[in-house]
Amino acid sequence: MKRKTAQAVIFSATILGASLFQFGCATTGNQRSTDTRNTMKSVEQDYIDAMAQVDVTDSSLQTIIDPGQSNEKQAFDKYSNNVNKMDNLGKRLFERAEQMNTQQKNYFEEWRMQGNTYTNEQIQALSEQRRADLSEVFAHISEASVGVKGSLKTYISDIDQIKIYLSSDLTPKGVGALTPTAQQAITDGDNLKEAVKPVLSTIADARDELAQGGNR
Repeated sequence: MKRKTAQAVIFSATILGASLFQFGCATTGNQRSTDTRNTMKSVEQDYIDAMAQVDVTDSSLQTIIDPGQSNEKQAFDKYSNNVNKMDNLGKRLFERAEQMNTQQKNYFEEWRMQGNTYTNEQIQALSEQRRADLSEVFAHISEASVGVKGSLKTYISDIDQIKIYLSSDLTPKGVGALTPTAQQAITDGDNLKEAVKPVLSTIADARDELAQGGNR
């Protein structure tokens, strides 16, 4: 009697364990989908914040090089603070963008591995097609991002170097000599904002696609 009871307990535990394992796999897929989508939203917001800061930083730089500036020190301090903010926003954006890329890779790899467990060929085909479709949507982010990261790094480097220059020579002649370089940095900032628009659009599209049907 005791032996039969023990066998029944073991059998029940085995069935329960298998059920929990399957549930755990599904939860992992859903959780990774949610995590990826949340990180994408954070990256999207980081881009928006960074581009808003580009506006503010360029405006403060323009104030320095405008003719007849009455308080160069005050204008420089404002610009310097904005450059520091731009530095921090850039670092945060780069870190989260890298996190997003890693999560995307893990998400699709986990999906691929899960797809290999299907015994029903139709379901497996549907899973593979869905994964391929979503992968293509995500690929548009990389396509739209080509050159943007490098341009942002260059812009941040340039405004940093302008800050260093002005900290040493805030005289009218010093500012006058720097003006063409400063104007180019402002133009580069405007171009950067335009380049980021397609990136924001593709991130939003991928995030919406993931929310509508990305969960396996």
